[in-house]
Amino acid sequence: MSRGAEAVAAARVWPVAVVGAGPAGLSAAVTAADHGIDVLLVDAGGAPGGQYWRQPGDVVPGGRDPDGRETRPHAEHGGRRLTTLWDALQRHRDSGRLTLLSRTQVWQAVAEDGVFALGLTPSPGSPPGPARVRAERLVLCPGGADRQLPLPGWDLPGVMAAGGVQSLLKGSGTLAGRRVVVAGTGPFLLPVATGLARAGAEVRAVCEAGRPVGWARDLAAVAGVPSKLVEGAGLAAAMVRHRIPYRTRTVVRRAVGTEELEAVELVRLGRDGRPGERVERVEADLLAVGWGFTPALELGLQLGAATRVDVDTSLVLEVDERQRTDVPGVWVAGEACGVGGSVLSDLEGRVAGAAAAEDAGAPPRAGTPARAIGRHRRFARSMHRNHPVPEHWADWLTDDTLLCRCEEVEVGRLREARDELGASDARAVKQVTRIGMGWCQGRVCGFAAACLTAGLEGREVAERDLRALGSRPLAVPVTLAELASLPTGPGQPPQA
Repeated sequence: MSRGAEAVAAARVWPVAVVGAGPAGLSAAVTAADHGIDVLLVDAGGAPGGQYWRQPGDVVPGGRDPDGRETRPHAEHGGRRLTTLWDALQRHRDSGRLTLLSRTQVWQAVAEDGVFALGLTPSPGSPPGPARVRAERLVLCPGGADRQLPLPGWDLPGVMAAGGVQSLLKGSGTLAGRRVVVAGTGPFLLPVATGLARAGAEVRAVCEAGRPVGWARDLAAVAGVPSKLVEGAGLAAAMVRHRIPYRTRTVVRRAVGTEELEAVELVRLGRDGRPGERVERVEADLLAVGWGFTPALELGLQLGAATRVDVDTSLVLEVDERQRTDVPGVWVAGEACGVGGSVLSDLEGRVAGAAAAEDAGAPPRAGTPARAIGRHRRFARSMHRNHPVPEHWADWLTDDTLLCRCEEVEVGRLREARDELGASDARAVKQVTRIGMGWCQGRVCGFAAACLTAGLEGREVAERDLRALGSRPLAVPVTLAELASLPTGPGQPPQA
């Protein structure tokens, strides 16, 4: 983005600002612009598409390849929709209706003087841009990150989040390992495994903790979204073609190695959900683990939006049928209001973008995809029910298992905090142990720590537990110099 455009972005008050350019945010921004409203789209990535439609580093809107040809987006799934959105984005940029701030992260959102102020910081390795923009309305589409559960040895080099492994492959063509085990739960494990196999890795096993046969009890939810059947059939065929073993009710109990990952220990879960006694060792130099996704809620929580606990035990932002939160002028779409996949995120983005545009004065238009959203949400609920986090996952933890890797807090320390110091909720545990106070600010360990704390008290994890480890005054890391440059004095909003 040019310096002149950056100055314009910072100088004016935008009718609508959209945060995040994944399927939800890209759809919301294009829809609002289609309604004739000026839109600012802020995204941390180099090219719109988010993690799901992640593009190689040399593919950007309006960019050219070494032969002078315009670079075009590509995606394994949903590529046609991405192309449509990409072309609409470029059309609105050319007309001046939409401004894109790429490689820019939003670290703070506050309400001031009747508008919303967003604190901005460049993505790592990117040049500085505007430090602050203002908008009358916000559409938050921040996406989410891999949910992780601790296990003995998960701090070894070679143990990675499944989404991180996929991002390396999509973004730069980098294979994170050659002998791979993919483990956790949920359909996302399959595209990770097949993508690695196509790139030349030997995928030695996909270990699914759940029992996918449970889908047979909820055929109505599956039949309502036939595209998922087609996608699933394609992934199953790829698994067969690459001869990837698929093991159900199987988990990785331990990652084995001294300086780096050498092998994993697999155990099968019994009918009671507890790990069995028989251990199988599989040699591997990469373990890709994913237990679903944790929504990114920082900006919504900073603004005081209401939350709820979703079917998959994620804390999500509460929205109505038009994607509105209980904070006037704030809409949310995508994973932040419930993990449901790219198509659902895209549909919610359309609704949120149209609602924000109409609030800005655009005339209403027909075509709200309410029925399609309902079908995809039913499918998402069924997916979460059939691929839950194992009830007894804490059984494979030892006292010396690292829970918070940033602060090097072991599981035994959390248990001591409860037994000896009376820390009975996640907030107290955080204060006593420093869990969630390191570099990641609880993004990796927060869910596990909240669940472990509740489990020690013999209760289900509660909204207050998840909020205690999910609320952050800084949504992303920011430098002290940027904080020092913030406006201060009477009438200024409180700073972090």
